[in-house]
Amino acid sequence: MAKRRRENKIQNKVNKLLEMPAEISSNIPKITILGFEKMLIENYKAILEYQDFYIRISTYIGILNINGYELNLNEMTTDDLLITGKIEGVDFETITEE
Repeated sequence: MAKRRRENKIQNKVNKLLEMPAEISSNIPKITILGFEKMLIENYKAILEYQDFYIRISTYIGILNINGYELNLNEMTTDDLLITGKIEGVDFETITEE
């Protein structure tokens, strides 16, 4: 665990030196919600569950749950995911390291 902290410190110093945003150089997800009908998720890991009223997405730091209706996965790349539909709620389950 100490090795991971050291690697994170080095990575943070390099990011500051190069003036790079954290979401570009790490696996931290960036979630952008546009109104109640669009959501862009960057740096996601996998789609765990998909129905027109519920979508469950795995990220590198936890699980993202999106509730609504008429939900669609419109655009998908290996890094980005665009969800459209009537978004009613979003919650996040964090991963705890033991």
